Amino acid sequence: MTAPSEQGDAGPDPRLSAIAGERRHLINLAYRLLGTLADAEDVVQETYVRWYAMSREQREAVRSPGAWLTTVAGRICLDLLGSARVRRESYVGEWIPEPLPDRAEWVDGRPGDAPGDPADPADRVTLDESVNMAFLVVLESMTPAERVAFVLHDVFRYPFAEVAEIVGRTPAACRQLASSARRRIRASRTLPAPAARRADVIRDFRRAWEAKDIGALVGLLAPEATMTSDGGGLVSAVLRPIEGGERIARHALTIAGMVPGMTILERTVSGQPGLVAQQGGVTVAVMAFEVADDRITRIWAVRNPEKLRPWAPGTPG
Repeated sequence: MTAPSEQGDAGPDPRLSAIAGERRHLINLAYRLLGTLADAEDVVQETYVRWYAMSREQREAVRSPGAWLTTVAGRICLDLLGSARVRRESYVGEWIPEPLPDRAEWVDGRPGDAPGDPADPADRVTLDESVNMAFLVVLESMTPAERVAFVLHDVFRYPFAEVAEIVGRTPAACRQLASSARRRIRASRTLPAPAARRADVIRDFRRAWEAKDIGALVGLLAPEATMTSDGGGLVSAVLRPIEGGERIARHALTIAGMVPGMTILERTVSGQPGLVAQQGGVTVAVMAFEVADDRITRIWAVRNPEKLRPWAPGTPG
């Protein structure tokens, strides 16, 4: 981010480098709180606007600029989470958090940039357990206050006294919010297969899909498996989750028949083994999976092109 001009003040801000260095942390925080990069970038932009809207004397009076930026970003996210619930009532179909590519495959997603341009490293979200799709989906089920308290304390290790300043509640109340959030996490958690085995199962799924082998597909899917798609009303996608392994398998074969020339690639999706569908070299879908007991239990298929901008080699826009 380019800092505003300091003309009219007594020279450049000596802490400019340190302030700019907070950008990656703020992007990481805002993405986990909001679930999309576009919203996270907007939050960080607004946070810096508020910083530079202060006079130089006011900025110099801030003892910890990093803490100030985090507090402001957290409060903006809290407000956005409240309004997001209203906006998503009119969202077409299911809303899924934005999937993230592996760091080596990240491309810039800002509108107006040339497709395939390398992303600013500060825009890259660190891939860990707190960005895998299953985790983010559970975060979506929390109240805004629960989500902010839990992410700040359990993911970013902020003490409850600092969390309280952001959430606007007492430290004891924030402790209760985080505890409630943990119960939601535990209630939804399944025992995952080892990473190597997850990759093997998804590879077998890709091969069976390409071979149009419905028997193999059904065998790889848990009988109670669920598939959720997100087209955002911009592209075709099922509007409600598909339940049942056999129904999902038949739907996968229907898609294969409707999209000629589709290529399925094995890729890291939000830090976990996943699949990317491309047509004519353009990414048209990104799929994240949950695997337990050597079977796929959940599939999240993101088709909304606005959520596919960071994926190489490009998406329509």
